[in-house]
Amino acid sequence: MKLWDKGFSTDEKIDHFTVGNDRELDLILAKYDVMASKAHAKMLGKVGLITMEEANALVSELEAIAVAIANGAFTIEANFEDMHSKIEFLLTEKLGDTGKKIHTARSRNDQVLVAMQLYLKAELTEIKTQTKQLFELLIALAEQHQDVLLPGYTHMQIAMPSSFGLWFSAYAESLIDDLYFLEAAYKIADQNPLGSAAGYGSSFPIDRSYTTKELGFKTLKYNVVAAQMGRGKVEKATAVGIASIAATLSKLAMDITLFMSQNFDFISFPNELTTGSSIMPHKKNPDVFELIRAKCNKIQAVPQQLTLVINNLTSGYHRDFQLVKEILLPALQDIKACLEIIIFSLKQVQVNTSILDDPKYDYLFSVDTLNELVKNGMPFREAYKQMGQAIESGNFTPKKDIGHTHEGSLGNLCLEEIRKKLG
Repeated sequence: MKLWDKGFSTDEKIDHFTVGNDRELDLILAKYDVMASKAHAKMLGKVGLITMEEANALVSELEAIAVAIANGAFTIEANFEDMHSKIEFLLTEKLGDTGKKIHTARSRNDQVLVAMQLYLKAELTEIKTQTKQLFELLIALAEQHQDVLLPGYTHMQIAMPSSFGLWFSAYAESLIDDLYFLEAAYKIADQNPLGSAAGYGSSFPIDRSYTTKELGFKTLKYNVVAAQMGRGKVEKATAVGIASIAATLSKLAMDITLFMSQNFDFISFPNELTTGSSIMPHKKNPDVFELIRAKCNKIQAVPQQLTLVINNLTSGYHRDFQLVKEILLPALQDIKACLEIIIFSLKQVQVNTSILDDPKYDYLFSVDTLNELVKNGMPFREAYKQMGQAIESGNFTPKKDIGHTHEGSLGNLCLEEIRKKLG
C-alpha cells in the first residue's frame, strides 16, 4: 500500500531502491506518527472536517495501534511503503471510510516532519538526562579525589601539577557546553510543523494552534514553506549537539585508555570491566573505552554527513531527505549507549594516590619553584633563566608544597560554582 497509489504499480526495483530501510527505521518513529495522528484527528473533529464520532473512533483505534507498538506487535510488511501507509491501512481495515479520512488536510511530508521532531524531542530529553548524570558523577569523583595529584601535560610532555579533582571536574564543566548545544537543538525541534502539508499549506480551515498545544510543542513553525525547509535542519542541529558530547566523551575515553597503560598507571578498573588477549595472559585491555572513542569519533562525522545530503537543495521537498533518518537514528542510539557505559564504568574507577612519588615527575614543580623566586623579588625572566640552568646542571630541587588558590585551580576547584552553571 502506498499513500500516493493512483491505481498502477511501480517496478519492483524502483520500489526497493526508493523505500530502502525505511520500514525498519519507521518502527522507531511509529509511536510518534500515532501521537501526531491522534492530535490531527481531534483537530479535524474540532473544526468540523469530520464528525466528533469519527474523530473519537480514529483516536480509539490509534490508541490500540500505540499499544501494539509498545508491545512490539506492530510490523511493517513488505507490501507497505512505510509506517504511514501501514497505520492508515489498519485504520481503514477497522473503520472503513472513516479510516480513509485521517489523511485529510495533511501530507506525508508534514507527517514525517512532526513524527521526527516529536522523536527528537524525546531523544534529546533522554540524552540531556544521561549527560547530567555523567556530570554529577564527575563532580562527585572530583570531590572524592580532589587532593590526589596527577601530572599535567602539554605536547605530551610533563608540564605542571594537576589533580584528579581538576581532571574529573574539567570534563564535568565541558559537558555544560555540550548541553548548550543540546538545548539549542531542542528549541529548534520544539516547533510544530503539522499543518504545513506538502510545504504550501492547505485550503482546509485547520487549527494549527490546537495541534501545537495538543502535541506539547512550545510554538509552531508558522510559515509553511519554512516548516518544510526545517526538514534536515532540525536533524543537523541535533547531530551538532550529540557530536559535541561525542567530542568530550572521545577525549575522556582517550585519557582513560592512556592513564590505564602500565607506562602511566594513573587509574585502573576491576577485572570485569576489562578484556584479555588470546595469547598474552597478563593483558587487561581497555576495550570499552576504545570503542567509546571510536563510536564517538564516528558520531562527530554525522553533521558533515547530513550537510552533504541536504546541501544546495532548493526550497520545497526533495526525496534526498529520506536519507537523513538512516544517518541520524543510529547515531542517537550510539551516543546513548556510550553515555550509559561510561557512567557505569566510571563509578568503579580506581585512582592511584602516589603517582608523584616517582622522581621523574619532579620537573612538574619547576614553575611553582620558579614562582617562589619571583615572589621573593627576582624578576621573572631572570628567575626563569636561573631555573633552566639548575635543571640543565642537575641541581634542581623541586618545591612540592604548592599552593594554588585562584578560581578554577587545583586548590580551588569551584565545584559549587560549576554546579550552578548547570542550572
